[in-house]
Parts: sequence; structure tokens; C-alpha cells
Amino acid sequence: MQDKKKYYITTAIAYTSGKPHIGNTYEVVLADSIARFKRQQGYDVFFQTGTDEHGQKIELKAEEAGVTCQEFVDNVAGEIKNIWDLMNTSYDKFIRTTDKDHEAQVQKIFKKLYDQGDIYKGYYEGMYCTPCESFFTESQLVDGKCPDCGRPCTPAKEEAYFFKMSKYAPKLIEYINEHPEFIQPVSRKNEMMNNFLLPGLQDLCVSRTSFKWGIPVSFDPKHVTYVWLDALTNYITGIGYDCDGESSDLFKKNWPADLHLIGKDIIRFHTIYWPIFLMALGLPLPKQVFGHPWLLQGDGKMSKSKGNVLYADELAEFFGVDAVRYFVLHEMPFENDGVITWELMVERLNSELANTLGNLVNRTISMSNKYFGGEVRNTGVSEAVDDDLKAVVTGTVDKVAAKMEDLRVADAMTEIFNLFKRCNKYIDETMPWALAKDETKQDRLAEVLYNLVESICIGATLLKSFMPETTERILAQLNASERAYEDLKSFGLYPSGNKVTEKPEILFARLDLKEVMEKVAERHPAQPEEKKEEQGIDLEPKAEITFEDFEKLQFQVGEIISCEAVKKSKKLLCSQVKVGSKVRQIVSGIKSDYTPEQMVGKKVMVVTNLKPAKLAGMLSEGMILCAEDAEGRLSLMTPEREMPAGAEIC
Repeated sequence: MQDKKKYYITTAIAYTSGKPHIGNTYEVVLADSIARFKRQQGYDVFFQTGTDEHGQKIELKAEEAGVTCQEFVDNVAGEIKNIWDLMNTSYDKFIRTTDKDHEAQVQKIFKKLYDQGDIYKGYYEGMYCTPCESFFTESQLVDGKCPDCGRPCTPAKEEAYFFKMSKYAPKLIEYINEHPEFIQPVSRKNEMMNNFLLPGLQDLCVSRTSFKWGIPVSFDPKHVTYVWLDALTNYITGIGYDCDGESSDLFKKNWPADLHLIGKDIIRFHTIYWPIFLMALGLPLPKQVFGHPWLLQGDGKMSKSKGNVLYADELAEFFGVDAVRYFVLHEMPFENDGVITWELMVERLNSELANTLGNLVNRTISMSNKYFGGEVRNTGVSEAVDDDLKAVVTGTVDKVAAKMEDLRVADAMTEIFNLFKRCNKYIDETMPWALAKDETKQDRLAEVLYNLVESICIGATLLKSFMPETTERILAQLNASERAYEDLKSFGLYPSGNKVTEKPEILFARLDLKEVMEKVAERHPAQPEEKKEEQGIDLEPKAEITFEDFEKLQFQVGEIISCEAVKKSKKLLCSQVKVGSKVRQIVSGIKSDYTPEQMVGKKVMVVTNLKPAKLAGMLSEGMILCAEDAEGRLSLMTPEREMPAGAEIC
């Protein structure tokens, strides 16, 4: 028997400063879906995740909590692992950077790099951001603050060891140019090359003396290994790398990694620092690093300080684990940030999960029981409409595989739900309830129901990588087994004469948005804001107009369905705005206050009878209205309550 092809996938290890929010959890669910799909395709998968547990931030938090650093990270690491398990992630290894075997290897790696002249002792003087655990020069700061997180930085000077990054930079540039698939998406590659590598790399600080919670440098114990040389090496130590040449069979089989899946905010460390460390160790580079976008809460990045944090366990309590998995996987674009809100969760659960999928399974089982006592028979009485259904169903696996190969997970899920939507259309086309009234059409009716059951079995099998519990529940109700991957192109493998369950189970119950929001409000009561006396703005009055003048203007509610920045413009965004049944393009000078991602989905006030004009060479067919304060900040004018696109504003 031929050995399976290996596939080694990792997530970034979660920092143990606190409970991970849904944006952090998204990454491990994304990695899990890829790992599960690769297993389904027959790969020998090793999926590693874990926790990053050292650093000054941990030391400070442990001190605040009145516990030892080890006690603090033990507690948080346990909480992280519990959430990963709750979300049904199928990792093979959960590494902790406080694991003794990891710490021992980090010390050996540091010594090896020092002995071969890649690490040297010096002094660091610059601006330090504690939350990011990063040093910056004054020129790198943005408005005097950390360029990564926007928090204040403090001056710092201390003795430190440095890694000679510039020594390996030319080799890394050559590697990236020769391996265009190495950094994905391509926009991340361009950012790394143009902003960091090509301008020239500074040597990297790899030790600290101002705190103690870290892995001591074996030959200079007043120093502890700084975050990235410690954290990044987990990808090799977790599978048994040994710096002395005694690496495990697991390491020999799995390295190099096939995919490092990480957040876009740490792409620099994984595509510059990590490859250079590996070059210095004489190890091959990972095959691909994918920097996924962020999952935003409402209109901004999740932050405990902002009070806009959603957690996976609470969302799962409201919607169920698979519904949360569906949302975070399906709603995240390939390159742009995604948005999660309670309202969007309810809408997607009701429309896609309860209606498209749940209702399909329920109707099919119910009709099988009503008309044939649950027996599903392949009678061979086919019609032309069956051919299109079968083509869509058997063609889905290749479409899903192609999307997954490109890591377009959301698009892969869309293909699966297109299969379910085609099944719903097939019900409308064949009208089983009408066939049931004609005694001469019983074999045709049986064939229609057989085709539906078979299609759902194939779709449910494909769904397993993304919503594993839902797949099991569907197949159990159909009295079917998971289909082998190589059989997903074959239609007609469901055993004729098999019986479905007598009472179909509701897969996803529809939710009332008002009830959900009331429960959310009970759990998270709004904190009263300190009222400040507001200074009004006096404007120079314009000439008076008559009511007839006003009546010439047409104001309507528009829904922004897509938005992008206008190239070569610092101010303009181009939005596609749905007004009634039509979509019009509107160019607006609001880039200073809104990103394209923040615009999508908003209901706004639009002047719809403004004469079209060209702005920066793009046609604008209306005007989106905003308010402007004394500092020039803009705020979109939006309806107070839910209004349909096209509603007149009067």
C-alpha cells in the first residue's frame, strides 16, 4: 500500500495574556477546516496549535493577579485549550512554550546560532511597546505611538543579544522571488518586500534583561530569550526537532510545514524572521505562509479596552458550535477583513442554516415518510431535470477542492451551499406533492426523493470539514454513512430500499432577533457614559430656499453592498449602493473616516436624483450624506430603525 502524502499545518500559538475572543478563535477553526479536508482527501495530516507563554506582559499580569507566572499561564492555557476543544478542532498537538522539551531546544538553538556567529551581544536603545513586546526607532512610531497597536511606547535601553538579519536578507529575497506561492495572499508578499526587505533589515533583538519570565540564555542566564526566537521555533520543536541532530521521525516526516496559518498582523515575523532563523539552522523553509484577515466586531478590531469583544463559548451557547463555525468560515473574505455581529449571526442562521439546509433535510425526510413509509427507492424513472441536478451535485467536489487548494474556504462553503440550493430548486421543479396525487407517478415520485436523499448525502459529506456535527446529524437521519472522497463524483450509491428516520430532527431552529438581542442586553447591560456638555456648531447660513426647491431633491435609503478604495486617491471610496431594485455607483470623499470594509452592509441616506458626475475618472450616480464636526470628522447619516433599501426619506 502506498504511503499517504503528508500535510503539516500550524496556527500561530495564542498568547496567554487572557481569554481568546472569537477573532482569535477564528484562526484555529479555519486551520481545522483545512486539516479536516486534507484528511478527507487522504492526506496524512499533522495539525499543531498551542500557546505562547513567556514575556514581560505575562509577568506584569501575573503580578497584578497575585499569582506566579506559571500559575497564570497554566490557567489561561487551560481556558484556551477548552475553547479550541469546544469548537471541535481536531488538532494533533497542543504545544505550550513552557513545555520543558521546547525550552531545552530553544536554549540549544540560541547557543548554536551564537557559536556560529549569527548572534552577538550589544545594547538596545529605542522605544518599547510592552503589549506588542516590540522595539521601535523614533522614526517608526506613528504619532509617537506603536505602529502596530497604537499604544504608547516608552524609552528603553538595555544589554541584549542581536541576530544578524542582514546576513541572510539577500538569500530570503531571492527565495521569495523564486517561490511566489510562499507568502499568501500576494498583497502580503508585496508589503513584506517593499516595506521591510528591500529597504534593508535591522539586526533583531533576541534577548532581554528587564524581565525574568522567559527561557534563560544557557551561557548568560541574566538574559532571557526574547519572544520571537522562543515562539516561532514551536513549529519545529513541537514535532521533535533536536538541535544536536537527533530529531524525531515525526520531524523528519513532516518538516517543512505545508502551511503556517497566521493573522495578517504577524506576517512580518513569519515571513522574515522565521525563514531567516531556519536558514541559519540549515533547515528548509515552510512551503507557504498565509496571513488571513481579521474578524471585526461591528465597526472595529476586537479589543477588551473598547468593550467590543465576542467570545466563542457565548456565541456557541446562543447558536450552537456548528453555526458559529459556519459563520466565521463563510463570512470571512479571502483578503479583506470580515465583520461579525449578533444581528448578522441571527440573519445567517435563519436564512442559510435553518432555511436552505435545515428545511431541505426536513422536507426530504418528511416526504419520504409521508409517501413511502420512509423507504427510499431508486426506480430509474428519470427525466431531463434530473441530469442537471446530478451534474451540479457530482461536480461540486472538484469545485470545493479547487477553492480549498487556494485556501478560499469561504468560497468552498458557498459551493456546498449551492448544492443544497440546487436541491431546493429541484423540489420546486419536480413538485413531489403533485406527483403524489397521481397513482401512475409513484415510481417517478420515488426517484425524485431518492435523488434528493443521494444529493444530500454527498453534500453532507462535503460539509464535514466545516460543520462536522451537522454532517453526522444529517447522515444519521438519512441512515447513511459518510461517503468516501473518491466516491463523491458517483451518483446513486445510496442503498435502494434503505429507510430514513421516522421523525426528522430540526437541525437549526429559527431565532427571533428581538429575543436574542434582549438576552444579549441582559447579559451585557450598557454602561452609562459620562455626559459631556456638547458644543454646537454654527454655520454660515446659505440663501433660503422654498418648499418647491426642496421638493426637487430625492432622498432615499441605500444599502452599501460593496466598496473599494479609489486608486491614486487619498480621499475617495467607490461604493455600489442598492436603492430599491437597482444598484448605483457612488464615489464619496470619506476615506479619512471609513474603510471599505466598514462601509459594506450599512444603510445610508442617499441623494438619488443628483446629476451623474465623474470623480477621479469614475462615474458617481448620487451622493451619500454625512455629518461633519468641527474637527472635520465624518459620520454617515443612517436610519434609526431598520428600513428597506429604497425607502423614501421625507
